[in-house]
Amino acid sequence: MVKKGEWVRIHKVILKPEERAPQVPDDTKKVPLEMWVKGFLQEDANFGDTVEIETVTGRKETGELIELNPYYTHNFGVFVPELIEIDKQVRGILFGGDK
Repeated sequence: MVKKGEWVRIHKVILKPEERAPQVPDDTKKVPLEMWVKGFLQEDANFGDTVEIETVTGRKETGELIELNPYYTHNFGVFVPELIEIDKQVRGILFGGDK
């Protein structure tokens, strides 16, 4: 059970594939237009329930409850040693050193 006021993420299908605009690319037409939104749960609920949330901007949205306390999981990839050398070169060109 997820409690009212918790920070959650919801999912909602905005358009089914057959509802997509005719001018979109063929590969795009094959998939639904989906939305994921984070906000504060407005009533106690279970995962999979259709719920209402309020976003930090005050917008109300409904969708399927999919995650509690969502966080960013993306990054900028693994370390690339060449970028250190490029940084040194650019700093040398712009500022005359690596300061």
